[in-house]
Amino acid sequence: MKIAYIGLGTMGQGMVHNLLKAGHEIKVWNRTAFDLPETLAGAAPQNTIAEALSGCELVMVCLTGPDAQKAVYFGEDGIVAHIAEGAIVADATTTDPELTRSISTAIAERNATYLDTPVFGSKGEAWAGKLDFVCGGDKNAFDRLAPVLEPLAATVHHLGPPGSGAMMKLVGNLLVAAQMESLGEALSLARKAGLNGDAVMGVFDVTDYSSLLIRNVGRATLAGDYAPSFYLRHMLKDTRLVRAFAESQTVSVPVTTLIGELYAAADNKGLGDRNASAIHAMLFELSGLRESSD
Repeated sequence: MKIAYIGLGTMGQGMVHNLLKAGHEIKVWNRTAFDLPETLAGAAPQNTIAEALSGCELVMVCLTGPDAQKAVYFGEDGIVAHIAEGAIVADATTTDPELTRSISTAIAERNATYLDTPVFGSKGEAWAGKLDFVCGGDKNAFDRLAPVLEPLAATVHHLGPPGSGAMMKLVGNLLVAAQMESLGEALSLARKAGLNGDAVMGVFDVTDYSSLLIRNVGRATLAGDYAPSFYLRHMLKDTRLVRAFAESQTVSVPVTTLIGELYAAADNKGLGDRNASAIHAMLFELSGLRESSD
């Protein structure tokens, strides 16, 4: 299939890599031009969105958030202006559900179809083809898209009409943010009390409150590894999206609000370009601890 891929950040590069391995013909465009790495050999970089979309029946998108979407969809050289009739747009951006529905309407007016297809997972899952897709939009278009997602996905879910995938992504990221922050508090308490880190993780591995996030991130944090697979500044953006979405639904999210403020504080401390788990480094500091237990 001829596919245009818009957005070559950490997640986008992993997905393009797997699309190429699956034999698709990929044209790519990124807001900031850069030389493609060898891992994306075979992708064809384009100078404009119009060039990227030309001749493609599927457009896949993965951007940093709502501001980037507005520029990429509604600019003079935007997707809405150049999408072909009958094409499908599949957008993995974590974003505002209301904006998602606005984009869907604008694409429909061009006789094309928009699917919101955000993902759970980060850099490792993107490159391994183990992302979990949560999708909203027309079911027939989703059924056409699903085979393309297979080499990228551990699971693929259709949640309902346009905006459903975007909403599910924010529901899930509420839990991600809560686990990340509470893990930092738990590790701070365990370290300050003098518990052995390996022994603590051995318990975390087997208990009913464990999760893949707790197991993997916990070990990385104890080793002082905050290399970004999902930037802290992006987690801050997501907590703000969750709060806005909750307000639109008149749902109280007091703990998420507090966690968002902690992420804002961590970003203000210069941790924004480290992994989202770098909030643990701030919590350690508040507890009088070094960044790692080493």
